[in-house]
Amino acid sequence: MSNIQTNSWLMDRRTALRGMGSFIALPLLNSMVAAKPKTAGQQPRRSVFIYIPNGVNTLDYQITAPGKGYTFSRTLKPLEKHRNVITPISGLHHPGGLGYHHNCQKIWLTGGKLGPSDRNTISVDQKMAEITSPHTRFHSLQISNKGESLSWTTDGIRLPGRSRCRQIFAHLFEEPKDGTEAQRRALRRKGSVLDANLAEVRKLEKKLGIEDKGRLDQYLSSVRETEIRTERADAWLDVPRPKISSADRQRTDRDVPQTQAGEYFRTMYDLIVLAFQIDATRVATFSSGMEGQGIPIPELGITQTRHALSHHNGDPGHMEKLTQSDTFAVEQYSYFISRLAESKDLNGKPLLDTTMTLFGSGMAYGHSHGNANLPLVLAGGTGLGLQHGSHLDLNQDHFDGYTLDNPGSHYRLCSRPANAEAHMSNLLLLMAQKMGVETDRFGDSNRVLDLA
Repeated sequence: MSNIQTNSWLMDRRTALRGMGSFIALPLLNSMVAAKPKTAGQQPRRSVFIYIPNGVNTLDYQITAPGKGYTFSRTLKPLEKHRNVITPISGLHHPGGLGYHHNCQKIWLTGGKLGPSDRNTISVDQKMAEITSPHTRFHSLQISNKGESLSWTTDGIRLPGRSRCRQIFAHLFEEPKDGTEAQRRALRRKGSVLDANLAEVRKLEKKLGIEDKGRLDQYLSSVRETEIRTERADAWLDVPRPKISSADRQRTDRDVPQTQAGEYFRTMYDLIVLAFQIDATRVATFSSGMEGQGIPIPELGITQTRHALSHHNGDPGHMEKLTQSDTFAVEQYSYFISRLAESKDLNGKPLLDTTMTLFGSGMAYGHSHGNANLPLVLAGGTGLGLQHGSHLDLNQDHFDGYTLDNPGSHYRLCSRPANAEAHMSNLLLLMAQKMGVETDRFGDSNRVLDLA
């Protein structure tokens, strides 16, 4: 099947959408398949960002050799079978987050600054969604075990996240229970409210100073984002949702308590895979906790949160449990990579080829709240031009080597960047460009990370 747009089909689609009072680009769905050949340039691009809080037991996580000949660490061992499609990355940090430890999740995808007077900026997933959302029913998907997502608007407002598996399934794949017309009336009431707000803002605008006008511009950008999403949602109401197979429904249409951590993670990953398969969205984020949390793993006998485990004070038992928790998270990520590799999109291509996934944390060493040398793994996206198979180590040539047998020395590396120029925003910029975002800057980037 193809979701490739052809000129003849586009004319009909545009005419139909004008009749709805909208001019919104929809994708070519299964029922709208054109009889013309596919073209490589129109292959969908997708991205997923997965967050674990409180860093890792970096002594068991750190890979010590750069380049292709590296040996997997104990924690990352579950990813060894994916060596050719992953890149572990060492040495990156967010300069604006150094010293602001428990808030580092907020800027993980923005590259913004943390501080009493600072306001967050747009997250990279939302920049990507600006490009992809004209082609999908949903702008993006935000999953969070506590409802606080990784995603931020242009105005620096956090988007809400969904935490229940069944709720996410219904949101993505089921027709609204109150009917299409009720949904349309609700959307148009929302549009009327936005119009009224804008009318009041325009009256106020003439009386404002320069600083207030800047704040107002941010607000207007946020309103415009909401307006566009509302219009697109209205346009999609008349497009039937794809049928979900009984096997996929059985796998994903269920409530899994977070006390069953493995099943919870895998079901969330299955939901993302299914959303990508039917092209419901092309951008997703998944936060498994804030810095003061991180779910326990009862199936491993771990009753403490990741926050509690990270403050181990050098206790061997606590450190071992933290390593087990880290490895467990990596195992679930490995499952996700496997599912992306074995699942096909509407064009019959493996999802992993056109899907970039970034796994990691905004903190490296939780006990002393170090947030340099961030633990990060990039996977997939070979069809977008990424090349994998190496450990990309930005610490090299800026330090004397890893000292895992001297924990104090290694922990300092996780608190103070060895390479001050190695900004995580350089990686986010690379991913944004691979998704089709036309920009040479993102966050506090100072160059594009080289992974081609």
